[in-house]
Amino acid sequence: MTRDTRELGSAWRKFQRHSFPTPSPDLARYVARYWVVSWDYPEPYRQLIVPYPNVHLTFQDRRATVSGVSSGYQVKVLAGRSGVFGVAFRPGCFQPFLGGPVSAITDRSIDAREVFGPDLPDAPDVAAVERLLRAHLPEPDPRAWEAADIVAEIAANPRITRVDALAADVGASVRQLQRLFAEYVGIGPKWVIRRYRLHEVTERLAAGADPDWASLAAELGYADQAHFVRDFKEMFSESPTRYAQRY
Repeated sequence: MTRDTRELGSAWRKFQRHSFPTPSPDLARYVARYWVVSWDYPEPYRQLIVPYPNVHLTFQDRRATVSGVSSGYQVKVLAGRSGVFGVAFRPGCFQPFLGGPVSAITDRSIDAREVFGPDLPDAPDVAAVERLLRAHLPEPDPRAWEAADIVAEIAANPRITRVDALAADVGASVRQLQRLFAEYVGIGPKWVIRRYRLHEVTERLAAGADPDWASLAAELGYADQAHFVRDFKEMFSESPTRYAQRY
């Protein structure tokens, strides 16, 4: 299959601009980061978007949307000159705003007015969005912080490859951990572990590594290379070797 050359060797950077403003200290408990993307594509471009366990609030073309965690990759078509302002909430920390299980919006997008009411900023920037968030700031919820801390530990610790071991580490049963993630994160702990272990693969590819795939699969806790490749394709739409061409 012929490949769009704009996907290769990070050539997409010629057409897109990214920035990641830092949230104010009083909101950093809820917000992981803001992200601002603009693009200028004379010809439509199919942008691969890989998932993370974050809920996003996005503003684009005078419309605001809340998107739950996506269980798999997405492809969005970018065309012409446009852009988007986004809020990535810390995993687990959107539930107090939503007031219900985050799993209810997994693989879904809803109108942001359902959560934040009708008074949304027409021209979103950091200051305007932070005023909105402060106006709807929920009561502190220790369970949200607990979920966020567990996800952060998964991300930081490459030795975490199994849910039962993680549950033992945090002093919970597997079922308790699954219920916590369904309520606050929106997707299960097994998926989160797999996502961050595969993220380590993409970081190595971006750094120019040429891994031994069988050894890497074993390192990540897979029974064999075939299961690793299957999971990678489900998450990133293509095989590890084909994905490596993006760098």
